[in-house]
Amino acid sequence: MSKTYSISELASEFDLTTRSIRFYEDQELLHPARRGQTRVYSSKDRVRLKLTLRGKRLGLSLAEIRELFELWDETRSGSEKQLHLMLSKIAERRAALEQQMKDIAIVQLELESAEIRCRQALEELLQKQDDDPSSDDIKSEPNAEANGEPEGEASDVTRKHSKASSRSATVH
Repeated sequence: MSKTYSISELASEFDLTTRSIRFYEDQELLHPARRGQTRVYSSKDRVRLKLTLRGKRLGLSLAEIRELFELWDETRSGSEKQLHLMLSKIAERRAALEQQMKDIAIVQLELESAEIRCRQALEELLQKQDDDPSSDDIKSEPNAEANGEPEGEASDVTRKHSKASSRSATVH
């Protein structure tokens, strides 16, 4: 009698959930026997599960994997059609990956260019701030005595005018 497996054994061996294995069964990739409510997986089911996972890693869809299994099931030892289909799928996947690699390289170049432009703009901005002392964030109000104005009405008028100017600048 050939070796059989429970769903838990396969789940543990392949690091899957039992739900995933039932999903593959629903997708007609696995065909376990039943003993009452219990699923009993054969060595063939184990190999098919292993091939399903390998196909997924290669980027094949479950429908493509099922198609390959169906071609295999047509004969006892596989078929020329199956091998040609697999070679075709490999070529398609390889072309898709090569295109993705080109796309990634383009995005990396665009990111590098954007980063260079941002760094240059930041450097220019910082240089302008260093060159222009009026761009300081905090400015002290001129002291009337430091400007040579006497204390009194004239300096009060200057302060009122200065405050009014700063209020109107804030409003606009």
